Amino acid sequence: MDCHSPDQGLMPASFKVRTVPLDGDDTAMEEILDPDFGEAAIGRVAPVDSGLWWIILLRAYGKCSGDLSVQERIDVQTGIKMILRLCLADGFDMFPTLLVTDGSCMIDRRMGIHGHPLEIQEYYWIDMRKLNEIYRYKTEEYSFDAVNKFNIYPDQISPWLAEWMPNKGGYLIGNLQPAHMDFRFFSLGNLWSVVSSLATVDQSHAILDLIDAKWSDLVADMPFKICYPALEGKEWQIITGCDPKNTPWSYHNGGAWPTLLWQLTVACIKMNRPEIAERAVKIAEKRISKDKWPEYYDTKRARFIGKQARLYQTWSIAGYLVAKLLLNNPSAANILINEEDSELINAFSCAISSSPRRKRGPKSSQKTYIV
Repeated sequence: MDCHSPDQGLMPASFKVRTVPLDGDDTAMEEILDPDFGEAAIGRVAPVDSGLWWIILLRAYGKCSGDLSVQERIDVQTGIKMILRLCLADGFDMFPTLLVTDGSCMIDRRMGIHGHPLEIQEYYWIDMRKLNEIYRYKTEEYSFDAVNKFNIYPDQISPWLAEWMPNKGGYLIGNLQPAHMDFRFFSLGNLWSVVSSLATVDQSHAILDLIDAKWSDLVADMPFKICYPALEGKEWQIITGCDPKNTPWSYHNGGAWPTLLWQLTVACIKMNRPEIAERAVKIAEKRISKDKWPEYYDTKRARFIGKQARLYQTWSIAGYLVAKLLLNNPSAANILINEEDSELINAFSCAISSSPRRKRGPKSSQKTYIV
């Protein structure tokens, strides 16, 4: 990364196998691994999401095999701490999210989601009721009791959103900073908020309700849209820099990614609504094999194979196969699902209530609890 070194906790996006002479013996060769921390990537994108996926995989392996020896190793525990320290570091924006360059999550090109690798923020839940509240927000409010605590301006509600939001359903939206909302629907963050219990039970059902209600937009001819809607016109030109790969409804700008199929399936199984995933799988299997398992699909209804999509992609094949296997054996999804842990919630509640950071502001005679 030229004059910078990767922080501890950043994991390689990939490895290149190199053959070099063995030390002390020029006639013998050995293979070594060269890790790529983004130095060789297009746009020098740092692989921020690699460490988070590794933790999910590590937990799934332990639950599936019963072998906890790997995750209990000192070096592995140290690695987990480094990743979490990197991702939960306090930043100048005062929120516990890693500030990264735009494009350092699964969406790895400029798409206007600078600073938030998980693509969503838990502060911002949107449904029709919340939109009505925002529409009537007062702005520039002082005091600890301000209703509009992040100073959101009602005029930020996009015309497309007012028409698109169904009466039943909702989702977690992104934000760039206080008073700057990003109302796009990001699939990966919302699906994992269901799987990991970051969303409440009601919110989790509402996310699936929204997917069901907006099926023609989010699934259409091939599941699943990575985000909705696409950036178009001047917005596309300014935010993406006229990126020819991220043209409207292509690649990460509203393209459809079959690998998201298994993650949709896990979320549906957790909420005991497998019929939604079954419907998506049936749509995918009509053509994905004939199309030679492409990386992604283009156009608003995902009718075309992506113009630069690679074929026979492992994660596209795996997304379909895992979805099928999980629907045949739903209990297998338990290795990926996180349920709310009451003991952890109580522990965090005690830790937060004793933190000096929480002692600012007016005193209250009532105790507060995390719900």
